[in-house]
Amino acid sequence: MKYTEKITKQLNNLLEKNYDAEKGYETAADNVDSIDLKNYFKDRAKERYDFGHELKNEIKLYGETPEKGTSFTADAHRVWMNFRTALSSNDEDAILKETIRGEESFVEEYNEILEISSLPESTRRLILKQRSIAISALEDVKKFESVEA
Repeated sequence: MKYTEKITKQLNNLLEKNYDAEKGYETAADNVDSIDLKNYFKDRAKERYDFGHELKNEIKLYGETPEKGTSFTADAHRVWMNFRTALSSNDEDAILKETIRGEESFVEEYNEILEISSLPESTRRLILKQRSIAISALEDVKKFESVEA
């Protein structure tokens, strides 16, 4: 069985978002002073790295070619995040707000893929598992935001 063109495109977009999130979390870890936040961001970067490999394997399983690299939009976002952080002297609140925004977008991407009725069951299970972990990460980062406030 092969994926439809729509499924392949959406999964490759999700793979790209995972690369983006991994790099974004690495950037965030480099720009915070709090050891707890630094560790949280490093853990999320590793998690997204793992998500990417799981998605690549799933895409290959169905005879498709996974995309490589991060998106231009995410690269631009990380540049803005670095600039903003440099100007605001490690403004952890701004980093947390951007992280929440990114996580909410990330979960929405997963929700959109789950709406595809022809999604193979193994892919659906993988997407559900990763979305659940992303939702948990979103809840965790919101807790950091309330502590920092």
